[in-house]
Amino acid sequence: MHLASNETETEHPEDINVRFRLTPRETSFYDMFAASADNIVTGSKLLMELLGADSTTRIEIAERMRAAEHAGDDATHAIFHQLNSSFITPFDREDIYTLAGSLDDIMDYMEEAVDLVVLYNVEELPKGVEQQIEVLARAAELTAGAMPHLRTMDNLTEYWIEINRLENQADQIHRKLLAQLFNGKYDAMEVLKLKQIVDVLEEAADAFEHVANTVETIAVKES
Repeated sequence: MHLASNETETEHPEDINVRFRLTPRETSFYDMFAASADNIVTGSKLLMELLGADSTTRIEIAERMRAAEHAGDDATHAIFHQLNSSFITPFDREDIYTLAGSLDDIMDYMEEAVDLVVLYNVEELPKGVEQQIEVLARAAELTAGAMPHLRTMDNLTEYWIEINRLENQADQIHRKLLAQLFNGKYDAMEVLKLKQIVDVLEEAADAFEHVANTVETIAVKES
């Protein structure tokens, strides 16, 4: 039976569900998250270069790190812009926002650490900082490797387990560094400078864990 021209056909819920399932999701987020993580790898390599560098080289490294941090900001803003302009997203908007922000935090902390070394004119970093930076470099590689798997949500469990292990290792290194700083070798002003640097590096390790925890939350929701 046909409806009269002035009658409205009722749309069934299942028809709405089918239509939304057929609507393509915005997939550019995956590429943007991967680019943001790759930029963090660049930052971690600059941190590695900082070890053993002289004062002139450190200034140049700080400039390159600042440029990388700006690139990270641009990547984060691009994700937020895409989020605000997309009707359908690959996973929860709140999780996209949190993941992008946490990736940005990592870059911010790494840039801050390098900047502090230069601003404070630190002649020699305390023994153990190289271990902190090595942990961050490993976490950066793992994070960059994990981002492409957001498309399928496969092979991610080992990633967040290993990041959590690295964060625990970073905690132990941080505690040993603090004990070293307060053992009387350094004067009070130098302790304040060095403590701020090692604290910021520890915050970077924490931020890597925040990223991993967010990825785990996304994977659980999407499973």
